[in-house]
Amino acid sequence: MTDNITLTGTVGSDPRAVTTAEGLAVTSFRLASSQRRFDRAQEKWVDGDTNWYTITTFRQLAANTAVSVKKGERIVVSGRLRVRDWELNGKRGINVDVEADALGHDLSWGTASFSRGAGAVSTGVSAVSTGASTTAAQAFPTEAQLEAIVEGQPQPHSTVEVRDAETPF
Repeated sequence: MTDNITLTGTVGSDPRAVTTAEGLAVTSFRLASSQRRFDRAQEKWVDGDTNWYTITTFRQLAANTAVSVKKGERIVVSGRLRVRDWELNGKRGINVDVEADALGHDLSWGTASFSRGAGAVSTGVSAVSTGASTTAAQAFPTEAQLEAIVEGQPQPHSTVEVRDAETPF
């Protein structure tokens, strides 16, 4: 059974864009979602607990997300919920992931300008292993390549410089 969910929240990490060895564009980031409520005793709005989600996008949505979403922005995400238990080196936890079907800026918090893309275009990027600390082969498309994807401009086949995971663009 698939659980669908719609979330609003703040982008908590810089989106990380990768292209797999098979040419699949993937962008992921963390989303913080806090419930706000009015406390009548204090007569003010207060934040409740914060839930953290890992949001993952694929294909054209991944390319559009990589050039459109930045850390600190308010967004709305709709997708499929997946809750997974994990254990590593004696520690246990739970990951809450959402595979996004759609996302966009939350217009309750600001304005946006929409630009329609021409469809999916291959970046010609091949995956490159970034080292022992990384479990999957990855390559980071440049900002210019991602913008060209969104605008539907074909890109020449080339190699891509692998950058620091903290600042992929």
